[in-house]
Amino acid sequence: MTPAWLYDLALCLHLLGAFSLVSGTVVAGVGFEMARRRTNCAEIALLLGLARIGAVLVVAGTLFAAGFGLWLVDLGHWGYGTPWVDAAIGLLTLVVVIGSIGGQRPKQARKLATNHATEDLPPSAELRFLLDDRIAIALNYLAAVALLAIIVLMVVKPGSAHQ
Repeated sequence: MTPAWLYDLALCLHLLGAFSLVSGTVVAGVGFEMARRRTNCAEIALLLGLARIGAVLVVAGTLFAAGFGLWLVDLGHWGYGTPWVDAAIGLLTLVVVIGSIGGQRPKQARKLATNHATEDLPPSAELRFLLDDRIAIALNYLAAVALLAIIVLMVVKPGSAHQ
């Protein structure tokens, strides 16, 4: 039998990771959306730098949430093969993949905006294209929706007795 304190520790660290993942997603998303609305390269670079910090929080949060979440499955009463656990793992995989792909354009835009800002240039057509890339925007929003679905699964645990 698993000591209660060990389960509580794993849960605390899992939640810390989840909070980091969600807050990083918000910081990255807000920074990117604000950068898209700017016309000054220095401001764009600054805001995309903030979005980069959010992305670092997302990576750290993903590692914590996933690692300690898997440990919780092992310590808890659910087990692998439980539909909501498998769905959450699948959705997190989806979030990582599409978030990584969707994050490439903002990364390129940050580098380009930084270069333009050091040369005191206005935003180029290439920079505007990177900021307004509909596919990257759609992928990032889809990743956020999938993250929200994971949170719902974690809270509701459909088909499980209350734990």
